[in-house]
Amino acid sequence: MVGSYAEKVWRQMVQNHSGNWGMDINQWDWVPGVGVIALLEYYEATRDEQVLAYLQQWVKRNEAKAKGKAVINSIAPFAIFPALYRLTGDVHFKEEAVRIAEWLLHEAPRTREEAFEHTVTENVAFSEQVWADTIFMAVLFLARTASLVGSRAYAEEALKQVLIHLRLLQDPQTGVLFHGWNCASGDHMSGARWTRANAWIAAGVPMIAAEIDGLVNIPQELRERYGRLMRGLLAFQQEDGLWSTVMDRPDFYREVSGSAGIAYGLLKAAELKLIPDEEEYAMGAEYAYRAIVPYITADGVVNGVSGGTPVMPTIEAYQNDVSTYPTLYGQGLVLMLLAKISQRSA
Repeated sequence: MVGSYAEKVWRQMVQNHSGNWGMDINQWDWVPGVGVIALLEYYEATRDEQVLAYLQQWVKRNEAKAKGKAVINSIAPFAIFPALYRLTGDVHFKEEAVRIAEWLLHEAPRTREEAFEHTVTENVAFSEQVWADTIFMAVLFLARTASLVGSRAYAEEALKQVLIHLRLLQDPQTGVLFHGWNCASGDHMSGARWTRANAWIAAGVPMIAAEIDGLVNIPQELRERYGRLMRGLLAFQQEDGLWSTVMDRPDFYREVSGSAGIAYGLLKAAELKLIPDEEEYAMGAEYAYRAIVPYITADGVVNGVSGGTPVMPTIEAYQNDVSTYPTLYGQGLVLMLLAKISQRSA
């Protein structure tokens, strides 16, 4: 049953959604980037050669669109390049991965705390801002390239960025993360414990740790902070199995993409022994999965996904000013969870 849901979700992702910002995969930005990262996860779980062929064709069609100003959000699609090199032997994937990794290491804008400043393709700047999103959109790519070329420097930078983001964003009271940090004003801005921000790190950290372990030691601080995060997230899971779009506001709408990312993180981290393989974690992920399934339509559209969300000016704005509609990152995070569930049940 899980496999049929996954099949429908990925088939929907690759349909012609031209002109639809949330679903148009033939772009080069974070939205399709999360989509193709998820398709690669699905391929690795199923070894469906159609998916691998699609990813290769997707790069050929869209890579020219990457030739512009390098920003954090435009790094996301490159996260599939290390695996594509391993799978195809095409040296272009390796050379491009190294080129982008060098940009991140030496040229990407940084905040005064040395975090990658969150930069976007839209004509807007978030000077001195640290967003949880950066971990998934750029640091995952860096970790994968570190593994590909055996670069300790890339691995050390990936680890450094994870630790900086956890230190700056983690709420000491609850263990969960705030959406962003403003280095200039020294605060969390609106102070929203936004669910999808937590999902980017819940899912991204074990994916990163799997790549860099062996090149660098995974320190106890990362394990402790990540463990507190995941325990904190379980405390905010609602009775229906999902998380509200701002997790400490149960009166806010439930948000499917963030819920899927957190559930995936619970399973991936337990698999890698980043958190204990305890029944509580598996039950939380299973509970979320069962709650997400009704949001998947018969033709594979994932509903209940909040739109693109910068750090909003108030907590209420996350509820009042951000509508829900289908997106590739919603499809993708759900597909990642479905792939992981299917692997565990195989």
